Amino acid sequence: MPASSIRARVRTEMLDEIKAVARRHLATDGANLSLRAVARDMGMVSSAIYRYFPSRDDLLTALIIEAYDALGEAVEIAAADRDQLDLRARWQAACRAARDWAIAHPSEYALLYGSPVPGYAAPNDTVGPAQRPPLALVGLVREGLEAGLLSPPPADELPTPLHDDLTELADTLFPGLPPALLARGMAGWTQLFGLISFELFGRLNRTVAHRDAYFDHQVGLLADLIGLPPSR
Repeated sequence: MPASSIRARVRTEMLDEIKAVARRHLATDGANLSLRAVARDMGMVSSAIYRYFPSRDDLLTALIIEAYDALGEAVEIAAADRDQLDLRARWQAACRAARDWAIAHPSEYALLYGSPVPGYAAPNDTVGPAQRPPLALVGLVREGLEAGLLSPPPADELPTPLHDDLTELADTLFPGLPPALLARGMAGWTQLFGLISFELFGRLNRTVAHRDAYFDHQVGLLADLIGLPPSR
């Protein structure tokens, strides 16, 4: 194996190890990451870790991108692994996949959807990965419209300024999707992540004991809001 390939492999392994240690710190310390602490846990001198991540923000960005991609992939796979014409079943599967991922990775979910990290501004590199979960969920709505399974709500359902905003958004991300239907799809995915956040951040403690049943019921209400037809 050429020396350059060996160096590249070693570097990749080091990057992966650093991120793994950083995730453990997320679980214990939240997003208050310290490169020095990560280096100490790895038995490295603190200066060595800067060859891989020049700053804390670079490490946070890498963790955020990987977390969004992992969540997005889970949602995409779940939505695809159902009868393509059964929109409600696909919606329910995608929503459950998002919740399952969040429960399995609470500290990474908190990094994505919890309180902003002080002093950190997410770069443009995070935009594409961050769009994967909503694109998968709202994409079901566009597919349903194209298949003749959904009818768009009345255009006058939206106030004029919001109609203009969502027309521009639809043209960019969902060409052909009526703004009023996009609004319902967006309501579905924003409320989904609100639902997950309430559960993970303790807002349902001493309130709802049967979390699975509650989640499925709420997801069904969101499907009704969007206008998804009953499962076949």
